[in-house]
Amino acid sequence: MLRKFASYYKPHKKLFILDMVCAFFMALIDLVFPMVTRELTNDIIPNGKMRELYIITGTLILLFILRALFNYIVDYWGHVVGARMEANMRKDLFSHLQTLPFSYFDKVRTGHIMSRIVNDLREISELAHHGPEDLFLSVIMLIGSFILMFTINVPLTLIVFIFVPLMLFFALKKRKKMNEAFREVKRKIANVNAQVEDSISGIRVSKSFTNEEYEMYKFELGNREFKDSREYAFKSMAEFFTGMNFLINMLNLVVVSVGGIFIYNGTMNIPDLLAFLLFINFFMQPIRRLTQFTQQFQSGMTGFERFLQILEVKPDIIDSNDAMELDNVKGDIKFEDVTFSYDEEETVLSGMNLDITNGKTLALVGPSGGGKSTLCNLIPRFYEVDKGSITIDGIDIKDIKVKSLREHIGFVQQDVFLFTGTIEENILYGRSDATHEEVIKAAKSANIHDFIISLPNGYKTYIGEKGVRLSGGQKQRISIARVFLKNPPILILDEATSALDNETEIKIQKALEELSKGRTTIVIAHRLSTIKNADKIVVLTDKGIEEVGTHEDLIDNKGLYSKLYKSQFKGYIPDEVA
Repeated sequence: MLRKFASYYKPHKKLFILDMVCAFFMALIDLVFPMVTRELTNDIIPNGKMRELYIITGTLILLFILRALFNYIVDYWGHVVGARMEANMRKDLFSHLQTLPFSYFDKVRTGHIMSRIVNDLREISELAHHGPEDLFLSVIMLIGSFILMFTINVPLTLIVFIFVPLMLFFALKKRKKMNEAFREVKRKIANVNAQVEDSISGIRVSKSFTNEEYEMYKFELGNREFKDSREYAFKSMAEFFTGMNFLINMLNLVVVSVGGIFIYNGTMNIPDLLAFLLFINFFMQPIRRLTQFTQQFQSGMTGFERFLQILEVKPDIIDSNDAMELDNVKGDIKFEDVTFSYDEEETVLSGMNLDITNGKTLALVGPSGGGKSTLCNLIPRFYEVDKGSITIDGIDIKDIKVKSLREHIGFVQQDVFLFTGTIEENILYGRSDATHEEVIKAAKSANIHDFIISLPNGYKTYIGEKGVRLSGGQKQRISIARVFLKNPPILILDEATSALDNETEIKIQKALEELSKGRTTIVIAHRLSTIKNADKIVVLTDKGIEEVGTHEDLIDNKGLYSKLYKSQFKGYIPDEVA
């Protein structure tokens, strides 16, 4: 883990080296001052050497000016290194998330992911800047102080440094407890973030059911757990710092007491003791830095560990070594003995065999839970089949590059999702290099152009988060316009007209029929009136394919499709549906 963490310094090694060099010279200047003070009080001031006093004073002024410059570089560019490393980590994490399958996001809450992208990486950034700098300065100051103090008084120096292993032992003893405490804090804040994200996303539902108190109750549970975990973490941190401060105060007391005895015995003079006390003051800086480093290390590495946990999740849908581009797509789709389950317990599709002829429209109907949406999600490889194969134009989709496969499939999902931004930006999501004229043409085809131009800002209208400013039908038509713009050879329409009123649905249905000409189209529909003209209708239940045929054939068969059709137009609910 440390090796992986260190690898993020590589792109910024010049700035990192500059930071460390400046920190080194800051430490040297700090070490010079006690020795110069000792010389001033021991010789120069008592003997009235004013010229030397002026020279030393001027030299110290220059050194302190240089130290201020070095300090500026460390504070500014050191933080810049941390911020850039944080940005690189966030980029890697977000990029990796793009490769993960739907199954990962089915299991992990959005708030947990957001916590790792934002909160964890912010603390990692602090560790990236302060960690090496604090550790480096501490080593320089401890070694330098020991050498210089050794030249002043050997016995007192040895007494002082007896405290170092004692402090290190104490720090190591508390380290594990702090690590566990801060790791628990990470988990709890992720839960709070997930709860808040969920509650805010569903705030309209909670208000409509007047469930604000219940949402507060759920939030308070997570918030209390987070508070308790932080209190425990602060307790372990307080034990750490209290113990360290006590040892530091005892060290100061020992130096003054033992130094006083040495002066009384004539083995040490007052200027030496003064220099020693100054060294102790500087000596405390690396001790304090080490304690701060320990805290940052626990918090930062806990966040980095959680960061790596996501990076270590391997995508189960990847290109094979000899994966090919999909060109000149006709659109023949074939399912051969396809079996699939989401959790390896309950099988959704079992031994599915289905032929979808290019240029034809196939409709999937049947009760909810029969696997219609699942079947469609398998074609673009949103999920991987457990057994069997799916081919397009005779090519197994596992042998096709995922990006190429999905570029040739247009998908209008039942649950419409629009991105925060303008109407034009959302339509352009279908093809980012399209011209404004092409966007308008797609909007006209989706019967949404007249509404758009009626808005004050037209296509530049801001639609709010997830399109909150639009009606369900308007959002659905914008999502359909995206597919018109993409213009793919294979279309998958999962309840594409479910949110439309009857008048608009008729217009959209005509547009979709026009778009479907010469393309392979798969339509999932509960309104059976919308798929009467499909070339083939497949009735799918939890038992598999029940019926296959045209609308007229299935009506004549008087099977499940016929009963479903009658239930919509005559109010009869068959047992299979009820």
